[in-house]
Amino acid sequence: MPSPSALSWSMIAVALGFAGLAVLGVLGVRVWIEVRRLGVQVARTSQRISEATGDLERAATDLARTSGSLPAQRR
Repeated sequence: MPSPSALSWSMIAVALGFAGLAVLGVLGVRVWIEVRRLGVQVARTSQRISEATGDLERAATDLARTSGSLPAQRR
């Protein structure tokens, strides 16, 4: 039969191992939540960039259409 001190050390090791796994689990969930939040922000930013690109294309088209009516510039 193992001695009482060896049994207590093994119980402490099991408890610390379980606590370590619990901490890693909590941190893993927090990372997963932040990754999802970052993904939402990236999608939102991508949408805003697409809208800005469309606005820039429309402005460039309007500028190209009206450029013929502008007086010629001298160098």
